[in-house]
Amino acid sequence: MKSFRIQDVVIGNDQPLMLIAGPCQIESQQHAIDICGQLKEICRDLGMGLIYKSSFDKANRTSGSTQRGVGIDKGLAILNNVKNMLDVPILTDIHESYQAKLCADADIDVLQIPAFLCRQTDLLLAAAATGLAINIKKGQFLAPWDMKNVAEKIAAAGNDRIMLCERGTTHGYNTLVVDMQSLPIMAETGYPIVFDATHSVQRPGGQGNSSGGNRLMVPYLARAAVATGCVAAVFIETHKDPDNAPSDGPNMVKLSELKNMLIQIQTIDQVTKDML
Repeated sequence: MKSFRIQDVVIGNDQPLMLIAGPCQIESQQHAIDICGQLKEICRDLGMGLIYKSSFDKANRTSGSTQRGVGIDKGLAILNNVKNMLDVPILTDIHESYQAKLCADADIDVLQIPAFLCRQTDLLLAAAATGLAINIKKGQFLAPWDMKNVAEKIAAAGNDRIMLCERGTTHGYNTLVVDMQSLPIMAETGYPIVFDATHSVQRPGGQGNSSGGNRLMVPYLARAAVATGCVAAVFIETHKDPDNAPSDGPNMVKLSELKNMLIQIQTIDQVTKDML
């Protein structure tokens, strides 16, 4: 079973559960600092490792009329400042190969491969070349056993700092479903498994020109996922006011409600891993 360190955080399926969290989009420097600061305080209270997540560009929006983000230059500057001010590892997603090196140069710790792009070989190889940890989201169209081939593309390039992330599977129109069997199946690769609890309740394109979702279902899926005993981290997008967020508001968890949810899933994780 593989595990590795990201700054002071050790991530592995047999390690204590850690959190990857933040708002969907970078909105401003102060907004990022405020949310990351609160997340750090919550995780410190719970003794839980934290990686802060936010996106400089949402390139796969449902409609061309919706906000994409602050852009790569401003976004990476903001994330770098958050990292240096609050001393937390940073994750952000990339959509094009050239962005991988720019993120590495900006001292980003983890590159995320979006689900729609998980089979894009050139993007995977560019990410692998940075030597950074890589979180690969399983495509909504892929079987969990197919992720072994995705991981092997990166490992063959000399980078085995890989995480595989479940975020739901397409089930009819505008709907996702999570097959919890996917978690132990992907864990057979030995790589750390991440469960994306918020995108798993998303309804892609469900609001016509934007995606919908049901944040009320996030705790149920998160509890079920960690009960498998093979999850290294939960991925939760969070915001103080999700209903007025520029993207993914319907499936983001309110920041004020996050700590209680984490207490529940951390307890389940500890009990399950102790039994195993």
